[in-house]
Amino acid sequence: MSNNQESWGSRLGLILAMAGNAVGLGNFLRFPVQAIQNGGGAFIIPYLVCFLLMGIPLLWVEWATGRFGGKKGNHSTPFILHELDPGRAIWKYIGVFGIFTNIAVAAYYCYLESWTLNYVWMFIQGSFNGMGQEGVADYFGSYISLSGSSTAIYFWLLCLFLNTYILSRGLSGGVEKAAKVGMPMLLLFGLFLAYKGITLKGGEFGAILDGTVGLNYLWTPNFDTIWNTKVWLAAAGQIFFTLSVGMGSIQCYAAYVRSKQDIALNAMSAGWMNEFVEVVLGSSILIPIAIGYLGVDRVVELTQSGGLGLGFKTLPYLFTQWGPLMGAVAGICWFGLLFFAGITSSLAMGTPVMAFLRDEFGWKRGPSAWTFGLIILILGAPTVFFFNEGVFDEYDYWAGTVSLVVFAFFEVILFAWVFGMDRGWKEINEGADMRIPVFFRWVIQYVTPVILLAVLLASIPDILSKIQNPGNVYIVGARLLLLTLYAGIGYAVYVAYRRRVTNGGKAIHNK
Repeated sequence: MSNNQESWGSRLGLILAMAGNAVGLGNFLRFPVQAIQNGGGAFIIPYLVCFLLMGIPLLWVEWATGRFGGKKGNHSTPFILHELDPGRAIWKYIGVFGIFTNIAVAAYYCYLESWTLNYVWMFIQGSFNGMGQEGVADYFGSYISLSGSSTAIYFWLLCLFLNTYILSRGLSGGVEKAAKVGMPMLLLFGLFLAYKGITLKGGEFGAILDGTVGLNYLWTPNFDTIWNTKVWLAAAGQIFFTLSVGMGSIQCYAAYVRSKQDIALNAMSAGWMNEFVEVVLGSSILIPIAIGYLGVDRVVELTQSGGLGLGFKTLPYLFTQWGPLMGAVAGICWFGLLFFAGITSSLAMGTPVMAFLRDEFGWKRGPSAWTFGLIILILGAPTVFFFNEGVFDEYDYWAGTVSLVVFAFFEVILFAWVFGMDRGWKEINEGADMRIPVFFRWVIQYVTPVILLAVLLASIPDILSKIQNPGNVYIVGARLLLLTLYAGIGYAVYVAYRRRVTNGGKAIHNK
């Protein structure tokens, strides 16, 4: 058994870290856009149904799976899954997704995260004052294309360094401390901006409509969309984005939970904290402010290209209408909020990689963290230098979308049907501080797998279309990199397993 002695310092730190893992940029940039595009207030119905029938069950499965593996000295998904069914080798290689996805997503996510740091600095300097809406939009375009400046590279490297340094400080000394600072700051900034958005008055500071107009538009239900399968798929996809399920990071965090410590209430607490941030704060900032200044029709048009444009090209200009001081405060809060949301998520992506290196190869904390940073630097470089050629989006599709669903489907099948629902239900409830309705036992075993299978089957036409039409050489290269990454991790798992065989079936000693 590995002597990996990492642990959480407190229950609050664990919940904040888990919530930070879930709360990411998508809560503020993706969710409100998804709601507008899929029926407004009506979207919340399929969204909450998917949360209750897929999100919460997957949280319990991943927390229980992680804690069970941690009891056996395993802290990464290849051997956590193997522990649930030791007789079949296939589960180790399904578990590779739990390392692959974190590396591949972190490779582009850290670049996106670094944009927020740059924008904080821009607002501190007052650089957007007097720039004009087209000027702000042009700045964003030139920034991500690296045209005329190496600023984006500097902030990207700074972001990589911050992530790696915090990871090198360990679970309680690094990740937990970052969550205890980042999550309260995120909530404070979010509440301030939500207040400003909702109380925005037409005729003041150049606004043409009250902020409540945008809020009302966002949540006005269009019930005609309820029976549209695309809306339900969008809701299921948003649940994956918002809860970080199907990645392997939750299992890793839970593997460091004490054997008798509650996971039922902890999982619920982290999940509902994320929902508060997304549904309450996420819907009260971007859309109300944008509609207040631009009107409904213009914002609906802008949402067709997603939330990045609204968040990085439109909102910075609108903040400057509030005057130099208040505009700077709002800009720092908005991009500071996005930064804290991003870094608490990206730190969770590094932990499973470090756990694997420490458990299986005896690496110390520092070298494993800096190795992760080096891998992200190399794998992320194409997303930085070839952003406009679609490499960023390609990573996001295969690692940040397809892999999540595939892994989640197989892990719930393993947990409910191979490990067995009797053992699984007992594991979820062991040490629980709440009584879970027995209804969820049947949901985990029958309903959640069916939903995941439906999402997978519905995705097949799009997957086949992308395979048949690979696009430019940069996209082909991105796919080859991702395949090589998966194969490389698979080989490392094979080597680790052979080492365990020679070591009596246990992970090697780790100091």
